[in-house]
Amino acid sequence: MNKKYFETIYILFKKELMSYFNSPIAYIFIGVFLVTGNWLFFKNFFLIGEASMRGYFELLPWIFLFLCPAITMRLWSEEKKAGTIEFLLTLPVTDWQVVWGKFLGALAFLSIALATTFTLPITIASLGNLDWGPVIGSYIGSLLLGGSYLSLGLFISSLTKNQIIAFVLGLAACFGFFIVGANFVLMGAPQFLVPIMNFLGLGNHFYNIAKGVIDTKDLIYYFSFIFIFLWLNARMIESRGWK
Repeated sequence: MNKKYFETIYILFKKELMSYFNSPIAYIFIGVFLVTGNWLFFKNFFLIGEASMRGYFELLPWIFLFLCPAITMRLWSEEKKAGTIEFLLTLPVTDWQVVWGKFLGALAFLSIALATTFTLPITIASLGNLDWGPVIGSYIGSLLLGGSYLSLGLFISSLTKNQIIAFVLGLAACFGFFIVGANFVLMGAPQFLVPIMNFLGLGNHFYNIAKGVIDTKDLIYYFSFIFIFLWLNARMIESRGWK
């Protein structure tokens, strides 16, 4: 891979990121994300009377369940419906470059949305003694969890021309991977499947990192999850399954 390879990814990434902010969609998403998260969090914050963001980061994965599929549902579906995918894939770019450009654009947008919440820990720290370790860990975990949701949603978007179907399937798939390792699911599972389901659960790895302890196995899991679904996305595009 030479310098031009990464320059092409950067151009595609910038195009995808700017496409969000060239329409009201970015501002609507970020506005809904902030209002929903802040309202749900502060609804109980003053009742608990504790300078902690634990409640916010317990809510965030569930908010991401709706936000991430909404971000990715159009990335391939819209290209197919508008017929621009044929033009895009005849340009002197590889399938991997296009996939990386779309994924990184979506991840950057999600990161911007997440960055708008930085005022929360600053405000809480001014009200009490906030433990910054779990807060930093939770932000890192949120970004990794969001990246996993996005890679899965991007792959699903490549399977259909309909954005609504892409959103619903993306939501269902993300939900399934998030709760597969939850205790209430494991209680009803066959014993031999419990270790596998426990490992596969996106939520388990998120809550591990949110404790403020960043374990290598959790990082490897998230990076592997993201890579696998980006690889599947590239294979889908390479096979020209959109025809």
